[in-house]
Amino acid sequence: MKKKCVYVLLICILTLSIGVYVSLDVYADPAFEINAKSAVLMEASTGQVLYEKNGHEKLPPASVTKVMTMLLIMEALEYNKIALDDIVTCSEYASSMGGSQIYLAAGEKMSVEDLLKAIAVASGNDASVAMAEHIYGSEEAFVKAMNDKAKALGMNNTHFVNCNGLDAEEHYTTAYDIALMSRELLKYTKIHDYLTIWMDTLRDGQFGLANTNKMIRFYEGATGIKTGSTSKALYCLSASAKRNDMQLIATIMAAPTSQDRFSYASKLLDNGFANYTVLAGIKEGATLGEIEVLKGMMSSARLQAESEFEMLVEKGKEKEVKKIVSISENILAPVEQGQKAGEIKFELGGKELGRVNIITSQSVKKITVGKVFSKMVQRWLNAR
Repeated sequence: MKKKCVYVLLICILTLSIGVYVSLDVYADPAFEINAKSAVLMEASTGQVLYEKNGHEKLPPASVTKVMTMLLIMEALEYNKIALDDIVTCSEYASSMGGSQIYLAAGEKMSVEDLLKAIAVASGNDASVAMAEHIYGSEEAFVKAMNDKAKALGMNNTHFVNCNGLDAEEHYTTAYDIALMSRELLKYTKIHDYLTIWMDTLRDGQFGLANTNKMIRFYEGATGIKTGSTSKALYCLSASAKRNDMQLIATIMAAPTSQDRFSYASKLLDNGFANYTVLAGIKEGATLGEIEVLKGMMSSARLQAESEFEMLVEKGKEKEVKKIVSISENILAPVEQGQKAGEIKFELGGKELGRVNIITSQSVKKITVGKVFSKMVQRWLNAR
């Protein structure tokens, strides 16, 4: 009887708190043509790809490379390796960078925050190298860290040669890999302060900055991220936007014109927002009833969800997902906190979509002989 009560409690909780996760085996097929070599649309929280055109084709990324540069800067800030108010001295090498730049002079000093702003807003090649040298001592060491991070993120078709995206042999990535590193960068809340700047200044107002990503001003909900263009790479873009708690990333590589990359990214984002939504699933640590404990100092242990689960949903299919809860009838003491006691499985059309473990939220020691005797005495006294 107790098991049935626990199971019913779990079903009630899950019905109220768990959304649905739809696994998309076929990419969205927008009724328009993306006239670029490569493109990807990804939902940020789940990593689900909604649209892909040659998403794994290796191509030069131009300054979209700086997504990884900014990611390593944010990591260095998080681990207190650097601080925003640190002062960086520009080297002669950094000052020699061509292309997009803020015209740093050798020996010029600038704060980490201003250099980060120069990278995010104005795509400064010189600022990128200055930061690389400041964090790792040399651009070469920084680039190694970029490639190590790319490997860790599963960017299997990426190889960086520099930190700013200037054309170079064997410097390449893919639309899918750009989406992966963009997704990782967006996890840092502070980076949004820089990615969403439209216009600003450096050097006490003497040097103006204007965001190279025009979508920041003209696309509803735009949150970043980075443009890039060279004669070899043509026009590239990683664009992100957030509406109604869903954040999408559209990556475009080798578009014919600058306007085309913004137009294609806008169409991809529009299609994603029109056809999909993200529902809040179960939260990490959500209470999920209790389970009977045999031979324990306590008769039961509380249960909770081991991890958070967010769900990308194709609009109109919210009610088609089955939620299957399975829990053990009981567990034997001793019980460790975090011990698996069951799981929640999600299915759609007979296909498994994902699982969340149900774990104990407390430990329960094995009952001692003294405790058994004490209980027997108490029962005997209560029976009198």
